[in-house]
Amino acid sequence: MAEIKDPENTVIIELKDGPVVIELLPDVAPKHAERMKELARAGKYDNVAFHRVIEGFMAQTGDVEHANMENNYNPGRAGTGGSDLPDLPAEFSRLPHDRGTLGAARSMNPNSANSQFFINFKDNHFLNGQYTVYGRVIEGMEHVDKIARGEPPANPDRMISVKVAADVE
Repeated sequence: MAEIKDPENTVIIELKDGPVVIELLPDVAPKHAERMKELARAGKYDNVAFHRVIEGFMAQTGDVEHANMENNYNPGRAGTGGSDLPDLPAEFSRLPHDRGTLGAARSMNPNSANSQFFINFKDNHFLNGQYTVYGRVIEGMEHVDKIARGEPPANPDRMISVKVAADVE
């Protein structure tokens, strides 16, 4: 596995094809990094579908309210929900939306990010300054590339588990 420099700010997402290691960026977007760890530690991201996956663009997931494939999964509403925690203020930075970066999904309101996020399949610089970047894939991007496409996919892939590296033995 990748060398994990800061286990407290590293998240491991288990996908069907293998683990994806994400380095969170608390120095850039502290509230977003903290929220991801809080939801991961509560098990909220486990079994959540990738509900919007666009070829050559990104894979979106994290709707803990409607997209848990083991608990009240609602494909018609997947992508419309969040967590029971308050929305987060935007934490825009100069970091570009490069391949493998993690962006906070939100509604038209820049301060509406909650639990949903996306992983960029390629450099998507048109998103720069409009969506919070708060992590980057440091290993396992080849697994992200295999996520089923669709809006929503006919047979969506899911995050099997999401853990903070500091909690994994």
